[in-house]
Amino acid sequence: MLASLVGFLGDFDRAEEAVQEAFAIAAERWPKSGMPDRPGAWLVTTARNRAIDRVRRERTLAGKMHLLQPSEVVMDEFDDTVVKDERLELVFACCHPALPLDGQVALTLRALGGLETAEIARAFLVSEETMKRRLSRAKAKIKATGIPFRVPAAPLLPERLDAVLAVVYLIYNEGYRGRVDLGREALRLGRLLAALMPDQPEALGLLALMTIHHARRRARFSGEDLVLLEDQDRSLWDQRGIAEGRAVLDRAIALGGRGAYVVQAAIASLQARERIDWPQVAALYRRLAGLTGSAVVELNGAVALAQAGDPAAALRAVDRLGLDGYLYFHSTRGELLRRLGRDAEARDAYGRALALATLAPERRFLTRRLEQL
Repeated sequence: MLASLVGFLGDFDRAEEAVQEAFAIAAERWPKSGMPDRPGAWLVTTARNRAIDRVRRERTLAGKMHLLQPSEVVMDEFDDTVVKDERLELVFACCHPALPLDGQVALTLRALGGLETAEIARAFLVSEETMKRRLSRAKAKIKATGIPFRVPAAPLLPERLDAVLAVVYLIYNEGYRGRVDLGREALRLGRLLAALMPDQPEALGLLALMTIHHARRRARFSGEDLVLLEDQDRSLWDQRGIAEGRAVLDRAIALGGRGAYVVQAAIASLQARERIDWPQVAALYRRLAGLTGSAVVELNGAVALAQAGDPAAALRAVDRLGLDGYLYFHSTRGELLRRLGRDAEARDAYGRALALATLAPERRFLTRRLEQL
């Protein structure tokens, strides 16, 4: 709904207000009159009409006369099965090169993924207040410069792809931590991107990565408790999904893909094998760190190094990273220290991780680790 309204109005704040009004009207009317046959279309139509009424009331008619023409909204237009999906158009609008990259990603997570400002701030490892300012600046820039809400022409797609892929990946990461609805939404967007840009290996690499990870979703939680890869029940893995992801990865590699998402998909593919080749996983993480310069990637590489049999070298690598405000930095240190028999230090590391944890499954996992120590 928000994607449809933003495209219609060209204004994020006005679109959000209209969506909220439409839901409020539905909450009042539907219990009395019953739900309409097409509730999604009803909500979009109602939101558009409320937005037009608001424009009239505020007398901001300049440049908006097209909104005041008789509205003939076709109910069937609320259909998200086509490739040129309104949400995809919204992603590309949010990822316009006129916006700074962090603003592009943050705004799309807010508008498309439905994440709260605090959740986006956590994904970026910044304060909520900092994220509020980024979102406000991005919205203001779109409004002031008249950034169009449409999928760009084919020649412009590659230059806009990096930010779009980053957006989809961050949405998936939120889903991977437990919000499965966001995981499915990111996967759907990944498929749309791959269909829209079938010759872009990084789009295929991201789709392969998400598909393989998503195939293990049922084994990642036992009830509401987090289960580590080594403890997962592999009979719960969706082998067809893993095979689908590997086929997409093969297509990406055949197209010459050697970028960050293709490498991550290759790592995911190795980790989904019956016997994991941890030295090879560690080698791929080194390649990925060279591509991204990311300390978080180096942290994951250290985990692979420990799994390959050298927790002491892994701990030395972790201790060089400046990730003190990152939950998984401390939980990884705790696990490495535990393996090395340094229990007092491990308890301290797990305690610091627990202080940073916000999701219930993570808090329960860390609490169990502390109890075991």
